[in-house]
Amino acid sequence: MDRLKQIESFASVAQKGSLTAAAQAEGVAPAVIGRRIDALEERLGVKLLVRTTRRITLTHEGSAFLEDCQRVLADLANAEASVSEGGVKASGHLRITAPAGFGRRHVAPLVPAFTAQHPDVSLSLNLSDRVVDIVNEGFDCAVRVGDLPDSSLISVRLADNRRLCVATPEYLQRAGVPATPQDLMRHQCLTLSSDASQTRGWAFQADGQITHLRPGGRLDCSDGQVLHEWCLRGLGLAWRSTWEVEQDVVAGRLQAVLQDFAAPPNGIYAVFPQRKHLPLRVRLWIDFIKHSFGDPAYWAGAAAA
Repeated sequence: MDRLKQIESFASVAQKGSLTAAAQAEGVAPAVIGRRIDALEERLGVKLLVRTTRRITLTHEGSAFLEDCQRVLADLANAEASVSEGGVKASGHLRITAPAGFGRRHVAPLVPAFTAQHPDVSLSLNLSDRVVDIVNEGFDCAVRVGDLPDSSLISVRLADNRRLCVATPEYLQRAGVPATPQDLMRHQCLTLSSDASQTRGWAFQADGQITHLRPGGRLDCSDGQVLHEWCLRGLGLAWRSTWEVEQDVVAGRLQAVLQDFAAPPNGIYAVFPQRKHLPLRVRLWIDFIKHSFGDPAYWAGAAAA
């Protein structure tokens, strides 16, 4: 019980950004929360939070541990709900949102099977490349691809998301194959112009360090699907997710370059507002897409489709 309380307190502090806010939510003194965090850090032998008089930030170890804690706490809540609610069927309206390209290819196709399993649930799917404010706009869950900004939202990692630097063989024959990420500066690179996407540029890794480059070119667009199509027409190099271009790579229409400098994958997440009692229909939707995306056979089939 002490261990669970420590984990719950750590997750609450990380999400709310302060001991005081976490203590108020639980109805205890901030000192109680602080002692739990201290005990957790001592037991683990690592520093999870950096606390100053003005703010609390997560350490690298704390960020990694938080993701695992959120998953454990969500699984525990789901397990308790499945027992306490017994045979109660999910019902009501479910509002979900996802990025346009990913949503068309990988979220929308899952909806018919989900609604077939839960006939008393109606569903609205919003596809948009802007970062939707799910709390103020009334969404139950968002599927998001890439690094998540710090927020009070809860996230569940569904799968890895790897990025590839790709171009057509014809373009590479004409312009040359880049040997290092710095070579991109002399290439035509097809980049996103949206302020909400790839704000840090294209990510690469060398000597264990991740660097972000902002390559240039004559063309940019706010729509990733357009960049994909331009890339297929041989207009330049693009930095795209494997879920979007792997089929083209397998077929030989595109060629991946700079593989030795590939950065570690980021994630595909289900994100939802912090709620003590999440509606059954939302929990079931998150479990459904987690099971689908967590199966390696799903992605193998998607690439071969």
